[in-house]
Amino acid sequence: MAVDDKHISYRIYLVAVFIFLMAIAIVVKLTNIQWVEGDYYRKLAKQRTVRNFVIPANKGNIYSADGSLLATSIPNYEIRFDAKAPKTETFEKHVKALSDSLVTVLGKSGSYFEKELRKARANKNRYYLIARNLSYTEYVKIKGFPLFNLGAFKGGIIVEQETVRKHPIGKIAERTIGYDRIDPATGVEVGKGIEWAFKNYLNGKDGKILKQKIAKGQWKPIRDLNEVDPIDGYDVISTIDVFIQDIAHHALLKQLEDYEADHGCVVVMETETGHVKAISNLGRAEDGSYYETTNYAIAESHEPGSTFKLVDLMAVLEDKVADTSTVYDSRGGEIRYYGRAVRDSHKGGYGKVTLARGFELSSNTVMVQAVYENYKNNPSKFVNHINSYGLNKTLGLHFQGEGRPYIPQPGDKHWSGTTLPWMAFGYNVSVTPMQTLALYNAVANNGVMVKPQFVSEIKEWNKTIKKFDTEVINPKVCSPETLKKVKAVLANVVKKGTGSKLYSKDFSMAGKTGTAMVNYGNAGREGMYYASSFVGYFPADHPKYSCIVVVHKPNTSRNNYYGADVAGPVFKRIAQKIFTDAPSTNKIKQLDSKIAKQESSYDKYDVESNKKSKQIPDLKGMPGMDAIALLENLGLKVKVTGVGKVKNQSIQAGQNISRNSIIVLELS
Repeated sequence: MAVDDKHISYRIYLVAVFIFLMAIAIVVKLTNIQWVEGDYYRKLAKQRTVRNFVIPANKGNIYSADGSLLATSIPNYEIRFDAKAPKTETFEKHVKALSDSLVTVLGKSGSYFEKELRKARANKNRYYLIARNLSYTEYVKIKGFPLFNLGAFKGGIIVEQETVRKHPIGKIAERTIGYDRIDPATGVEVGKGIEWAFKNYLNGKDGKILKQKIAKGQWKPIRDLNEVDPIDGYDVISTIDVFIQDIAHHALLKQLEDYEADHGCVVVMETETGHVKAISNLGRAEDGSYYETTNYAIAESHEPGSTFKLVDLMAVLEDKVADTSTVYDSRGGEIRYYGRAVRDSHKGGYGKVTLARGFELSSNTVMVQAVYENYKNNPSKFVNHINSYGLNKTLGLHFQGEGRPYIPQPGDKHWSGTTLPWMAFGYNVSVTPMQTLALYNAVANNGVMVKPQFVSEIKEWNKTIKKFDTEVINPKVCSPETLKKVKAVLANVVKKGTGSKLYSKDFSMAGKTGTAMVNYGNAGREGMYYASSFVGYFPADHPKYSCIVVVHKPNTSRNNYYGADVAGPVFKRIAQKIFTDAPSTNKIKQLDSKIAKQESSYDKYDVESNKKSKQIPDLKGMPGMDAIALLENLGLKVKVTGVGKVKNQSIQAGQNISRNSIIVLELS
């Protein structure tokens, strides 16, 4: 018995020692956590319960010169379904009614949705996609459907919102308006056009706010000294006029479709300021439709052909080595230099004609003789004229990807005996359509060459933050005497030259036709195609606008690929409509082009340049932040009282408003 008691005492002793050692270990650990590792664990706990959240800045809008909205940000909604959330009784009670209701917004059939919802329920899918890319109106409707109106916990509805960039005028001028986004494949920010070039003004600066976790998935703001309010982006006012843009776009589209051309571009520029009023760049897709994928007017540098002959005329007149009355023999329509032939498009040539008449008829032989005979011993003098017009360097536009010109210089390794004569009729040189337009615009602008401009100012409401004044590239491209003669010849091109098909007794135009062979030396005759162009200005006597049209690879089976036939009608249609159809309010019709499918916003507001015709939407029931975003995008100043959803609005739905009107929203 004594032995057993001793054995028990020994075991009790061991247990006591073990408990004592454990207690010491716990005390040591607690002391270590409190005093040694305390800062680490306190920081870790804080990170898990307190976190900084980004407050996104509102991105600025892009407006046209006449006040129309070109790009804006609106909320986009995605609705999903947590199929495990509703109780069985609740799900069975409402699933059929929900399915039938979804049909009214999403189409398909009630049986389809019921089958899918039951399948999601059976699979315990907690994130089943109902619909994405929903407008606010569609989101509100679906949120009010049976089952979903019970909320997230009882009805299983999951709502995710993101802000998306919309172009209210659809696909028109899409490439110029551009984009600024993160490439999902690389995570790198990419962009084009105005959105990218002016992103530092548009994007604003995000803020931050500290929030504390109070429940699963729920966070409440904590006010502290480190909170940073977001700074909203500025609005960018472009030079685009939606009325002229609409005309230019559809005129180009029609011609591209008629000639089954590969691609083309058109630019309309205000003569005095250089403001680009319209720019359209359309390329043909595999299905035969046309889309804005590349900014050809700015990026595509190519041999211009006969539109380059303006350089010849200005150079010889300015140097007084020839006059418009100087007579040249077209030599039967063919002249050879170093074994290579320069030919006129008119077989047999034009006989003996003056320099002016040779230009009007676009005679290659006449213009080449005028240049070669006078500059063959000093080609640098001729090339210096080209350089003085700025054609040897980029225009330095805001946009990335501007095409680089190529003007050969005497002494270059590629300079040869045929370089100078071929330059005279627009080959062995490369320029962009925008560069060509800038030169012709300088003639229209009394010799002053201005830089093409796409943005006029940066604004914060009605306050101008930055103004972009007209930038003069060359204050005097030639003398007044040369200018007067050049203008007369350009007007005669339309009156009695290669552009005579464009002549109208109702309004005057001046310009030059161009037809260039492309890829003539790289792929043989099979790879060669034509680029048809017309560039000029109107009215001829008091120019207000300059314009260039370039159409690449028209279908030659029609035997009409000349600039006057393919590009010229686009120029005329634009000039004619600007002067005959210009409305007082510039209200733009709903664009119905097959490539201009309209994007819906909240209630599919019409695109109008007169902001007074805008109508206030019914905001009642809309979340406050969504209502504010919508109203600010419409150009209104918003004051808010309360929190939550809109209960009342100071300007009632349906009333016309003007930009910078103040509307008060009462939230509850």
